[in-house]
Amino acid sequence: MSTEANPSFLLKQNFPFEPTSGQVSLFKKMDDFLLNKDDFGNLCFVIKGYAGTGKTTVISTIIKVLPKFGYKAVLLAPTGRAAKVMSVYSRKKAFTIHKKIYKQVANQYTGNLEFQRQNNYNTKTIFIIDEASMIADDAEYGTTGLLSDLLEYVFTNPEESHTGNKIIFVGDTAQLPPVGKLSSPALDVNYIKNQFHLGVAHQELTEVMRQDANSGILFNATELRNTLINNNINSSSQKPQIAFTCKGYHDFYKMTSEKIEDGINYVYKKYGREDSIILTRSNKTAVLYNQYIRQKILYYEDEINAGDLIMVVRNNYHWLEETSPAGFLANGDFAEIIKVRGIQEMYGFRFINLTIRLIDYEDHPEIEVKALMDTLYAHTPTLSREQNKMLYDAVCEDYAHITLKKDRMEAIRKDDYLNAIQIKFAYALTCHKSQGGQWKAVFVDQGYLQDDQINEDFVRWLYTAITRASKEVFLLNFHKDFFE
Repeated sequence: MSTEANPSFLLKQNFPFEPTSGQVSLFKKMDDFLLNKDDFGNLCFVIKGYAGTGKTTVISTIIKVLPKFGYKAVLLAPTGRAAKVMSVYSRKKAFTIHKKIYKQVANQYTGNLEFQRQNNYNTKTIFIIDEASMIADDAEYGTTGLLSDLLEYVFTNPEESHTGNKIIFVGDTAQLPPVGKLSSPALDVNYIKNQFHLGVAHQELTEVMRQDANSGILFNATELRNTLINNNINSSSQKPQIAFTCKGYHDFYKMTSEKIEDGINYVYKKYGREDSIILTRSNKTAVLYNQYIRQKILYYEDEINAGDLIMVVRNNYHWLEETSPAGFLANGDFAEIIKVRGIQEMYGFRFINLTIRLIDYEDHPEIEVKALMDTLYAHTPTLSREQNKMLYDAVCEDYAHITLKKDRMEAIRKDDYLNAIQIKFAYALTCHKSQGGQWKAVFVDQGYLQDDQINEDFVRWLYTAITRASKEVFLLNFHKDFFE
């Protein structure tokens, strides 16, 4: 085969910039990955890269050249917001992992809806998974974890013993790992090798691309990344040194609380509410900011208004047909309220009927839902286990007259109150809730911070927060010691 027919040649030829040394190395590794069809060691490729190292440009170029080697591409991401970002940069439709690999089926004994892995009939297909740092491998949707289910889906075809499929994981190891985890399993080469017995090619991109060199966001993100690396090398117990640089940059600012009203009005006018966000370290602080914005910026007087932006905070499978573009209302989905109709008090909780528009699914029809009011101002992420049980027990009492257990359970399962969506306002969020998303303007609130909390987790939190922004970052109420 001539050099001109190699993936590395075509990738470099189609790359819109002069590639960095890391990108050139990645392109060369693509020769083996795409051309060695039967080598079991060439089924998985992990691309790790920090902010500004050109991951999105690399992926867009890979997608462009795949057809020349007989491959199709399927683009997947962990959340609707991340899939939307992926669709924009790749100019190709991306899906959530859950929508693609699972279907909902009713348990024949309980009637409860459960996730079941779908069959995959794709062959000679490269599955490209963005924001892979968010993917956990705990048994949440079935008996195995999401990563296990995803790999099983990609490499199993009921009609073909050899699918010819491959998978590429793309992500940033400096970001926060899945909630409650120390690392991101989908970006851990050794975990994939040992757990799934797959050979894994990998490349880490570390060099910030030249065209991004004047970005204060990327300069400070890179400094935080270097802090993480140096802190790991020196001592995990050593307090990391954080020194933000704002001077000389027109996209990275520090701001005190006295300026917050002017700052929010500025970004809402410049970018709009959907493209602006405040990120906090606690649910309690997010609630306070949401109340402040609704009262002082938007002048909303009611508890909830048409025009309010909300986020779904718990997966819900009741209100959408499985065939809809979203499939179900997922934890982390953003919506705008179109209509508000009557608050009801039932079972010790407060409910409201809403018409909503899903922000990250632009062609999705409006949805009629019942929502729980109680989570809007709660300082917890969702209803507590005790509250969920209290609601369930109260709903069950209303169906006690149905004698046949199967019919009674079916009626309970379909109850609108039990299936009310749990929501929060979405003007301010915790950083974990923002992962996979991107906004033009991001305010990052330091919050109450003790000296012993300035650790590796805090640096990852900062890095994840400021890299949610594509245009401007505003550091709110940060101590002067954090600046040069």
